[in-house]
Amino acid sequence: MTPFAYTRAATQDDALAMGSGDGVMFLGGGTNLIDLMRERLALPDRLVDVSALPASIVETGTGALVIGAAVRNTALAEHPLVRTRYPMLTRAILAGASAQIRNMATVGGNLLQRTRCTYFYDVEGSRCNKRTPGTGCDARDGFNRIHAVLGASDACVATHPSDMCVALAALEAVVHVAGPLGHRTLPFSELHRLPGDRPDHDTVLTPGELITAVELPPLRLAANSTYRKVRDRSSYAFALVSVAAAIEMAGDRIADVRIAFGGVAHKPWRALTAEAMLRGGPATAQAFLAAGQAEFAYARPLRDNGFKPILATRTLAAVLGALTTGDAA
Repeated sequence: MTPFAYTRAATQDDALAMGSGDGVMFLGGGTNLIDLMRERLALPDRLVDVSALPASIVETGTGALVIGAAVRNTALAEHPLVRTRYPMLTRAILAGASAQIRNMATVGGNLLQRTRCTYFYDVEGSRCNKRTPGTGCDARDGFNRIHAVLGASDACVATHPSDMCVALAALEAVVHVAGPLGHRTLPFSELHRLPGDRPDHDTVLTPGELITAVELPPLRLAANSTYRKVRDRSSYAFALVSVAAAIEMAGDRIADVRIAFGGVAHKPWRALTAEAMLRGGPATAQAFLAAGQAEFAYARPLRDNGFKPILATRTLAAVLGALTTGDAA
């Protein structure tokens, strides 16, 4: 591991002051960043530890929940208001990693974790535009079973690894950011970038910016929600496909719906096409399958992952069917 300096921030202002300049990175729980440093995929000159910043979950006057970036994943999953109002978020967090990792990992760090593409981690043996722009992407013609079918580019076909982020995309979360130019908020759907020709830029954050909180809006339909993860084994595996969904019925018609997919794109994929097809229509298996097929109409599967659009569509139909019959628990 390359030598680096370490400082610990006591306040947000301290963190921003310490986080300015080249070669500085913020450290939360370290469950991804330390791995990246061991593999020489991240080479900071200085780490600014922000894990001591306030880790609160506060309900606002409008009914929204503001979650501090330093909140541990376990604490978020177990919070009573999250469990009752946003069950998909609790289930998404519990589907990811081990209990020990969830106890360490922070909300802010979860949003910023990098891809688990094998070729990205193979520093000595593989070409990777996400690691070194302009060198090529060996995943395109390599073993690409876990890779993207939506939103990819010739430069990169990696997928985003987070389970939590899929739920946050479906819940239309808002990200609070502080940096050298002050504070700003952005819709969760705008935080992560599609790869284009610069897949090394995972997010729209600028140097020195720090995620301070994530805000969950008071969505009524979110109480009837769930998260389902399909993977090769039941523990410690990243999603081949995952679905976060919430639905609200008005009689036998769908009044409102929110859907996001994981494991299919460079970022958590909000299924706006599927949502638009379902809103106002019947809650039938045929409608659910048709909506999923429409969402993946422009999928570009690789050699080994042509099953993903079918698997994602069938998983969506199963999840929505369970939610409309009360069997999603």
